[in-house]
Amino acid sequence: FTSCCPGWIKHVENMHPHLMPQVSTCGSPMEMFGAILRQHYTDDELYSVAIMPCTAKKAEAARPELVKDGERLIDLVLTTQELAKMIKEAGIDFADLPDTEPDDPFAEYTGAGVIFGVTGG
Repeated sequence: FTSCCPGWIKHVENMHPHLMPQVSTCGSPMEMFGAILRQHYTDDELYSVAIMPCTAKKAEAARPELVKDGERLIDLVLTTQELAKMIKEAGIDFADLPDTEPDDPFAEYTGAGVIFGVTGG
């Protein structure tokens, strides 16, 4: 079973604990990227904010498994709705913003990552 949805993991832990050995031990994309960021940057350089569509990701970020060497892998999770509200309140119009390139060292990407969040992806 996949392990990237914290709601699913909590359900299995509480309702079907006998299935836990069948759940993938691979961390969620948010967890893995948080670990990569912590390896690349020092703690005084980094405050990691994850923008996620589901409120369950907030609970995931607070899980003990997402603390390594006393540091949280993800410092804050905002939902996409919360971010949209902040953008609207700040009066930001994306059409007025200049085009920029992604930040190094994580600037390499493909469009294939888009399908992850799509049903059946």
